[in-house]
Amino acid sequence: MKRILVMAAIALLVIPTADAQKKVSVVTTLPDLAWIAETVGGDRVDAFAIATGYQDPHFVDPKPSYIVKLSRADMFVTVGLDLEAGWVPPLLNSARNDKILKGAPGYVDASVNIPLLEVPTSVSREQGDIHAYGNPHYWMDPENGKIIARNIRDGLVRLRPQDAAYFDANLQKFETELSEHIKGWEEKMSPFKNTKVIAYHNQWPYFEQHIGLDIVDFLEPKPGIPPTPSQLAKIIGLMKAQDIHVIIIAPYYRPDSAELVARRTDAQVVTLASSVGAFKDIKSYYDLFDYNVDHLIQAFSKAQ
Repeated sequence: MKRILVMAAIALLVIPTADAQKKVSVVTTLPDLAWIAETVGGDRVDAFAIATGYQDPHFVDPKPSYIVKLSRADMFVTVGLDLEAGWVPPLLNSARNDKILKGAPGYVDASVNIPLLEVPTSVSREQGDIHAYGNPHYWMDPENGKIIARNIRDGLVRLRPQDAAYFDANLQKFETELSEHIKGWEEKMSPFKNTKVIAYHNQWPYFEQHIGLDIVDFLEPKPGIPPTPSQLAKIIGLMKAQDIHVIIIAPYYRPDSAELVARRTDAQVVTLASSVGAFKDIKSYYDLFDYNVDHLIQAFSKAQ
């Protein structure tokens, strides 16, 4: 009998517990966050993104399946800065999962420690859809990808402290690989530094700052307000006066206005990816910037 008890005790030490074997279930708002979570978490994480890469992240229709995912999640990762304010709160409230609510160990705000751009001193409806805490499209600067990864790493360690060394190793590998990619993107874009372009919507300031573009104006007269005839006329005059020949838009905006302006100014319309999964070939965070840099260079070359 004593021998049986000893053998049972040894078995408990050797055989992993069910909790240790179980992967950390992570739900994120965007696919970029899910990809980074799986990169840092490795085979100890299972990540699901609510929004797709070709959706406008400001507007996502809540579905019952999302509520089910959130109700079973160990961790929730959000872009924050009120980007998802229209659809995340109803989903979290319906999921009734205290583990992933703000302030809980399983809640991760990926914007923590991000150097924010365009933080307004005042906010009013007359300014259009202004974000009160700053421009929330910060994942479009690849350097910020490292900060996002660290925030996710911290969340994973809170939930699985015994795996801290594993998560740290994955984080370090990601940061090293991303730095190598960043060097390549910067080298590719260096001949086009400070090239002037027009954008449809003000979602590119982090990408603009890092890559070295100069976004002069927008087809939208104000953020979230569709292009008007007077605004398009203004942009056409501006592009002719300043010799601007590239317009950038995201895949979820109708290209009609951009194409109309392009025809009047002999310009190139470039649809850039705003998230992982925006197009079928963009399967990783690295692919996102590979795609955008290559398509910008093609457009600049044609314009020249």
